[in-house]
Amino acid sequence: MIRFQLVALSGTKFDEEVYEVLLPTLEGEIGVLQDHMPLVSVATSGAIAVRRQQKDSDAQREFFATNGGVIEVSNNVLRVLVDEADHADSINEAEVEAAMELAKTMKAEAKDQVSLEHAQAMVDRHAVRLQVAGLKKRHQRK
Repeated sequence: MIRFQLVALSGTKFDEEVYEVLLPTLEGEIGVLQDHMPLVSVATSGAIAVRRQQKDSDAQREFFATNGGVIEVSNNVLRVLVDEADHADSINEAEVEAAMELAKTMKAEAKDQVSLEHAQAMVDRHAVRLQVAGLKKRHQRK
């Protein structure tokens, strides 16, 4: 087992012993298991998938939406430090879809580069949250 700590600016989102964690990085998705080599890396926007026990199926994994951060693996502890992380269960899909539409409107109406970049960041954030909500829903049907 490896201890997985997911820490956002708003506080600790997850801190437990788990079997496996899949993380989005600049080099692609990586899996972290017990006795993983020491590592410091950049997490990118995407879904973090947590498998609590080796016998757990893909449908039993927990998902978090994140917009990137820092990954550190050392001595069977995986720490991921992010600005924000949303557990799939806490994502209200209808609210996120409405926020996504607003962000797209802001992007279309942006008058300068700063406004455009801010709107694009919002679109990206909501896209990840919708992806994670979709993953949760898809696995519940199985």
